[in-house]
Amino acid sequence: MSFSSRDIWKDFSKRGTGMVGIGILVILIAVSIITFVTIPQESFKKWNDPANWLSYPKSAAPSWINYFLAQKIPEHLILMPHRSVEKIGNVNVITDSFETNYYYSSFPSDFIYKFKTTYSGSPLLQISVTRPDGIELKLDSISLPFSSTKTEYSNMVFSTDPMIAKNVQYDISMMKLPNDIHLYDDLAFSKFDENKVLQGHYVFRITMYSMGADTSVYESKLILGGKVYGLMGTDELRRDLAMGLLWGTPLALFIGITVAIGSVSVGLLYGVFAGFKGNITDESMMRFNDIIYAMPALPLLIILAVTIGNSIFLIVGFLVIFGWVGIAKVSRSMAMQIKTLQYVEASKLMGQKDHKIIFKHILPQLLPYAFASIAISVPAAITTEAGLSFLGLGDPTFPTWGQLLHDASAYNAAARGMWWWILPPGIMIAITGLAFVFIGNTIDSIVNPKLKR
Repeated sequence: MSFSSRDIWKDFSKRGTGMVGIGILVILIAVSIITFVTIPQESFKKWNDPANWLSYPKSAAPSWINYFLAQKIPEHLILMPHRSVEKIGNVNVITDSFETNYYYSSFPSDFIYKFKTTYSGSPLLQISVTRPDGIELKLDSISLPFSSTKTEYSNMVFSTDPMIAKNVQYDISMMKLPNDIHLYDDLAFSKFDENKVLQGHYVFRITMYSMGADTSVYESKLILGGKVYGLMGTDELRRDLAMGLLWGTPLALFIGITVAIGSVSVGLLYGVFAGFKGNITDESMMRFNDIIYAMPALPLLIILAVTIGNSIFLIVGFLVIFGWVGIAKVSRSMAMQIKTLQYVEASKLMGQKDHKIIFKHILPQLLPYAFASIAISVPAAITTEAGLSFLGLGDPTFPTWGQLLHDASAYNAAARGMWWWILPPGIMIAITGLAFVFIGNTIDSIVNPKLKR
């Protein structure tokens, strides 16, 4: 029985589950396009580079959970400066002021000042903070490395530097505070007499003094480390999980669709040729098919990944190798039925070559079944790759959903309650697989007469 694409689509559009699958697939494709267009390629290439994620918080929950909490968790803030430049005698003074209204009930995890500058000589960098109570604390004072010529320099100043704690302790010791007052650890943000956050308006000032007129600061930002960040939070390595989930979408579609098309194409051609030729050719080809079919796929995939390599392209190739045998059996039985039809027999009598008969008269009849098989095969490819990645045998250079789950397992995210690291990748795998199952089953019910009845 032959089906035109118009007839299949007309019947398909009437099936609710099929249209739901199409809708989900359209959304996944749109997300993949948006990911390539809007997210910098560097975030993909440097996914496993710790230096690329130093500006992000560590193990932060999604920021939207604050909408459901009475006590707000501190958000991760990246502050940009208000700059002023002045000249005092022969000294050039560049001051960057970072202002924020801090009204959270708990302390920030840390703060980081990140800068890039060009200079000659040895400029002096001073960092201070003015608290809501009007007290100014000098946090750090740094002399940049001397250079006789104009040079470029970049660095980061961390609040965990012991020198900052000493400077703050010295400033407080010079104040006229009561002798019986108890000082707590986070002195920059705490009330001096109780272990609570001093809420209000904070101003951080970064001042650079230099003798050279060619001194400039072209990147300057202050990072207040929070405990919630972004749409999906961050992991133990400070990586933005929203980026990992977004990059995982095109990777999942690439793996699933490539493996499905490759395995179905190989199996379709193999089975049709065996069924059409028959006799000893068919028998020998099917025995080889049975050998491949009897092999335990997952243990062999694990062995191949360990011994040969775990490149994502090798994994795709391995999945194709073990994925074509099922469709070969089905296409063989269909080809054996189709080759007995009169127009095929007539083509043989007219002297047409075997490959022309296969590609012109048999394969077109099997295309609807091939499309259904491709759609149904995609979830298996995605989940198999995710399983290999979860076991630590995937390609670590690609942020696939399975790799995210592997990292979550490696850092014991479940026991630590980091649900935002575990649930979203699992949900994305399930939704993607469900979309192709809906599409494949709907096509199969249309083109398979038994299921249609």
